[in-house]
Amino acid sequence: MKLSVIIPVYNSERSIASLVSRLQAALPPAAFEIILVNDGSKDSSEAVCRQLSGEDPRVKFISLRRNFGEFNAVMCGLNWSTGDYAVMIDDDFQNPPEEISKLIDTAEEGGYDVVYTYYTKKEHALYRNLGSRFVNWITSYLLNKPKDLYLSSFKLIRREIIEEIIRYKGPYPYIDGLIFRYTRNIGTVRVAHSKREEGASNYTWKKLFSLFLNILFCYSALPIRLFMPVGLATWGTGALLLTFLFAQWVIGPDPKGWQVVTAMLLFIGGLQIILMSVLGEYIGKSFMSQSGQPQYVIKYNSIGEPHD
Repeated sequence: MKLSVIIPVYNSERSIASLVSRLQAALPPAAFEIILVNDGSKDSSEAVCRQLSGEDPRVKFISLRRNFGEFNAVMCGLNWSTGDYAVMIDDDFQNPPEEISKLIDTAEEGGYDVVYTYYTKKEHALYRNLGSRFVNWITSYLLNKPKDLYLSSFKLIRREIIEEIIRYKGPYPYIDGLIFRYTRNIGTVRVAHSKREEGASNYTWKKLFSLFLNILFCYSALPIRLFMPVGLATWGTGALLLTFLFAQWVIGPDPKGWQVVTAMLLFIGGLQIILMSVLGEYIGKSFMSQSGQPQYVIKYNSIGEPHD
C-alpha cells in the first residue's frame, strides 16, 4: 500500500521543512510520496520546497505561477499522485503528521472511500470557526451532507475516488462537493488539533465568501429552484394587492396613484435585481467554465508527466 501526502503550500518558508521532516519520520519508509504544491507563495517557500525535493526522491514538488487557491492546488497534487490513498494536510502543523496513521487504519478497517477527521477542540481563530460552521451548515442542505459530518481539510481519499475527482477540469474545484458526487461511503476519525505554529491563517472573510459562492452556484441548483416559489409568492402578492385596490376603488376612498406606483416599482424592481443577480452568477460561472480558464498553471515541476 502506497500513500500520497498532498500539501498545498502558501507562505510557509518557516514551517514546511519541519513538516516534511516529521512526515518522513512518521510514515513507513519507501511506502509514501509527499507532493508539495506551491500556490504562488510570496516568500521563499518555492526555494525551500525545491531544496527538499532535491534531498529526497520521495518528496515531489510542483510550483504554480500564481495563487490559484487551496482547492486548485490540491487538485494539481491529486493529478500527480500515485498512491493507493491520498491524504490532504495543511502546511501549518495544526494537523499533526503522526495522526495520518489513524486515517489509514479507519479506511482499511471500514473499507471507506473517504475518511474525514474531526476534533475534540479546534484551535482555529473565532472567525475561522464561525466560517467553517456556516460552510458545514450550508453544505448539509446544498450537497445533502449528513449534518453531523464535519468537512475538514485533513482527509483521506481512496484511489478509485481520486480517479473520478480528477476528471473535473473546470476552474472552480470544490473537493468536498466532488466527493459527494461520487460516494457516500465515508468514515470519520477523531484526531488532535494543534495551535498554529507560524504566521497567521490564510483564510480571510473574502476567501470564505468566495467559497460559499462557489458551493452555491457551482455545486447546487438551489438558487434556480427558488425562482418558482418566489415567483408564485410575487404573483400571489400582486393578485391580493390588485384585489385590495379594486375593492378600495369600489368602496372608496380611491388610493393615491403615486403610492401604488412607487410601491409596485420598488417591489418588482427589487425582485428583478435579485433574480438578475442570481442569474448573472450562473451565466458568469458558466462563461468562465467554458472560457478555457485553467485550474492551475505550472511554473516548475520536479515530477514529470501525471500518472496514467
